[in-house]
Amino acid sequence: MEELAEPFTFVVDQAGVLRLAPRRSEHVVCAGGEAVLGAGEISFREESGRWAVDEVSNQSTGYCPDVSSWSAVVEALDQAGIVRPSGFTHEVVFRRCLSCRQLNIVREEDFVCVFCDEALPREWNVDQPGR
Repeated sequence: MEELAEPFTFVVDQAGVLRLAPRRSEHVVCAGGEAVLGAGEISFREESGRWAVDEVSNQSTGYCPDVSSWSAVVEALDQAGIVRPSGFTHEVVFRRCLSCRQLNIVREEDFVCVFCDEALPREWNVDQPGR
């Protein structure tokens, strides 16, 4: 049971299947280098004889998924029969700066690039090429 004490790296592949790997694994490796519908970190607990999600986030610097990826995570968890919360327990907001092209994590609704102080877009745009 000790291996369940740490969160797992997860992805939801293009077929909607939840894939798990040890936490220190890269998301891109977990996905076999393929595109994904969702990615992040997840931990579990046993609840009334069933597995349940304890915590789940979209924290993946390999894919930088939007918080809207939650719908794909819901479908994958439901398909696997795992009890889940109503949303990410920790949401990470990723944006690419339109000026310097660097990836940013938006904290406390402060949509300003930490690298060049330019305003960041309100809409997810990480799939646009960087440098």
